[in-house]
Amino acid sequence: MRLYWILRIFISSLCLLWTLNLPAQTNPNILDFSDAKIISAETGYTSAPFTLHYPLTSEIDKITFKNNLAPFLRLGFNYKWFVVRFSIPNIGNIRDASNYGTTKQYNLGMDFSFKKVYYDFEFKYIHGFSIQDANRWDSTLDDVHRNSIQPKIQSLNISANAWYFHHKDFKMGALLGKRSYYTKLVHTWYVKGTMNFFGVDTKNGGLIPTILQDEQNSKTMSSTFSAFDVGFVPGYAYVNRFKNWQIAGWAGFGPVIQAKYYQVNGDFRGFLGLAPRYDIRIMGGYTTPKHFLFLVTDFDNKSIRFNDLIYRQSFYTIKLVGGYRFPIKENKHSEFLERIKL
Repeated sequence: MRLYWILRIFISSLCLLWTLNLPAQTNPNILDFSDAKIISAETGYTSAPFTLHYPLTSEIDKITFKNNLAPFLRLGFNYKWFVVRFSIPNIGNIRDASNYGTTKQYNLGMDFSFKKVYYDFEFKYIHGFSIQDANRWDSTLDDVHRNSIQPKIQSLNISANAWYFHHKDFKMGALLGKRSYYTKLVHTWYVKGTMNFFGVDTKNGGLIPTILQDEQNSKTMSSTFSAFDVGFVPGYAYVNRFKNWQIAGWAGFGPVIQAKYYQVNGDFRGFLGLAPRYDIRIMGGYTTPKHFLFLVTDFDNKSIRFNDLIYRQSFYTIKLVGGYRFPIKENKHSEFLERIKL
């Protein structure tokens, strides 16, 4: 057991990242602090609720599944090309375990920018869900303990994304506010290329409770819904600064080509089709040359349609990011002033 926790913390929580040592460039829209030593901390949580839509009874046409929330804490240090981050993944579940059960989460990711393109790679695994308001059909539950705990249900999301921002000054690093921030309005159109593998499954019968399953439709007895899709999502991005406050975000919508399947009693059945995708990210906060504090949100929707049965899942992260930039040494001060001249 001790070895398990050592490996988990070492593999999932400690990462050393080296970024390209690119020379700082003069930019009239961005203040750059690449030469400053920066310490930062962030805390938040990731959730992945999903729903199954189907006319199960005359009164029930949707079942909602939610995971327990497990906050994370990350500490970081930036200086020029060197970045080190230490992460403590699951501090502990904060929702009532008698109604939401316990959830284990593993979140790994990597992101970087090159010229006009921002790249992001993510791995999200969540184990342990609860069916909301299951007392509507389960007589063993009541108004106090209304949810059905499903510890065998697990969810997986693996994604690779690339955003091309048309405006050359729209930089992800300045949006996040750690190593730089904006001085004025910048907005642009963008195109996101996306590739995803995702789904849910259970090792304990079907995802839909037996009492609600439709014997005339085998999909309601499925233990797995999963898909692989690729596509392009166009959208619009915006960032602006009001005194020391910065607000930014983007929104887009587009189709993806999707290979989808479900599993019943070990038999897989697959189909090919189209699915809609929206792309939303919002962030904002307070930043000065020494301090910064940002609220960052990230929403990633997934969906699969099998005629009248629809699976929808939303992976979202909400976090607070704060930090301090140490003053630049005197021998670098004049160079820094030249860089930030408007």
